Amino acid sequence: MNILSISITDAGRQHATHLPYAAEHGDLARTVRERWNDVDAFVLFCSVGIAVRVVGPLLDDKSTDPAVVVVDDAGAHVVALAGGHHGANDLAIDVATLLGAVAVVSTATDVTATPALDTPAGFVAVGNVAEITRRMLDGDPVRLGFSADLTHWPIPDSLAHLIDVPAGDGAEIIVSDRKSARAVDVVLHPPTLVVGIGSSTDAAENAASELLDAALDEHDLARESIALVATIDRRATHPVVTSLGLPIRSFTSTDLAAVEVPNPSDVVAAEVGTPSVAEAAALLAAGPGGQLVVTKRKGATATVAIARRAAPEGSLQVVGLGPGDAKHRTPEAGTAIRHADVVIGYEYYVDQCTDLCRASQEIVRSPIGAEIDRCIEAVERAAKGQRVALVCSGDPGIFAMATLVLDVAARYGHPPIHIVPGVTASLAAASILGAPLAHDHALVSLSDLLTPWAVIEQRLHALAAGDLAVAFYNPRSRRRITQLEAARDILLTARGATTPVGIVVNATREGERVIATTLGEMDTAEVDMFSIVVVGSSTTEWSNGRMVTPRGYDSALA
Repeated sequence: MNILSISITDAGRQHATHLPYAAEHGDLARTVRERWNDVDAFVLFCSVGIAVRVVGPLLDDKSTDPAVVVVDDAGAHVVALAGGHHGANDLAIDVATLLGAVAVVSTATDVTATPALDTPAGFVAVGNVAEITRRMLDGDPVRLGFSADLTHWPIPDSLAHLIDVPAGDGAEIIVSDRKSARAVDVVLHPPTLVVGIGSSTDAAENAASELLDAALDEHDLARESIALVATIDRRATHPVVTSLGLPIRSFTSTDLAAVEVPNPSDVVAAEVGTPSVAEAAALLAAGPGGQLVVTKRKGATATVAIARRAAPEGSLQVVGLGPGDAKHRTPEAGTAIRHADVVIGYEYYVDQCTDLCRASQEIVRSPIGAEIDRCIEAVERAAKGQRVALVCSGDPGIFAMATLVLDVAARYGHPPIHIVPGVTASLAAASILGAPLAHDHALVSLSDLLTPWAVIEQRLHALAAGDLAVAFYNPRSRRRITQLEAARDILLTARGATTPVGIVVNATREGERVIATTLGEMDTAEVDMFSIVVVGSSTTEWSNGRMVTPRGYDSALA
């Protein structure tokens, strides 16, 4: 999101410096008016009354207006003022987390844990959403049904109880990818449709869109249910595809040629190496059980086909939460967690991101040591169509869950997996110490639970000979008390006893503590599993209280 914070007092300006958004100070009313159409959200440091008077005349449509949150001058409360389900509620929680404030969210569905029809993951709500939501809040009967094509389509658990309401009682919600379904009160359009596109190199930008519009009208299909566009890899960046503004998935000619289609073409095969692009791409992207609902439609320079998925496409986001403090958590991590159907993780890590979780999500906490079980459950759920966020500390690819997830995925058909990077513990500790990892360095786990100690020893000897700075993960626990001492002794065979060592306990978290010492004087008893131990190279030094490994600019600065 493009977010702008605006302050009018010195206190507000100071609070704004703690937020990762563009900031302006001064004439709040003028700035809001001038920027209303080119930002996604405002964070206004002022009273609610001032904000209401400024924003009120500008409000038009909640689906297109920027979200607005208000922070009081003390930085104690963050109010979601406008656009609650269009970004304001989430933004208020983010700002409150960063400022150590209280988020004030007044959206009725949020505060009463009533399902919000405009937020179910993967669905687009069309119709009289506000009125039906009011009826649900008042306890009036509201029934949920399905069109004939989608009786199998899963819905959020928060809406499941509506299926049991007798037909004919009260208002009606229907899950459908048909345009004609809009005769009922509210339609939830699920992401069932995949559009396949083929085109010539010289196709005009609108060549496929015109064919698509005609196909949707002729076959009574809702544009809101289009999940993505699929095509051959050589057309993935062509305007005929990108102009549709939908997610794009591309395949090689070899992949496409393996798909049986009703309308193959020898001409297309000779040109691009596959007898079908539009139909084959649609079926391939629709996944197992997908069926064509619109066979190939030909234009002068483009072809379009539409397939319907048999089930939702699940996904797994392996999310690095960073070292602990929310300010070191990336926006991508927050988005992945908020948009998940289920959040899975070691209980301590799940607790670090509860501010991002919604009442409608399923939260699965597991104990330490259950890493394999966690990964299997996450991959299984993704393979069955759920959107899963598997959370871990630091970066998921560094002594964390990414490797195990990718190993497990092969057993379950490789559901879509995305690794969301995070700030790893060594980087957090290094930033606190100064710049000890500024030159070549290594990261080593001293845990021998998964790696034999003999192998770790061999690597330590290589590190000592290579004169690399090193950050030790898992340096010492209640049961593993000798490994750090052994590592110290190995390094001492190749570097001096005065080599700087920095120990950071609880980096960026509550209880953060820094111990500045040397390799010869390091007291390993001060180290635990919440510590990162950074040992310098032969060039590392303590300079004005900071641990620094020179990069080599010394001669240039002389």
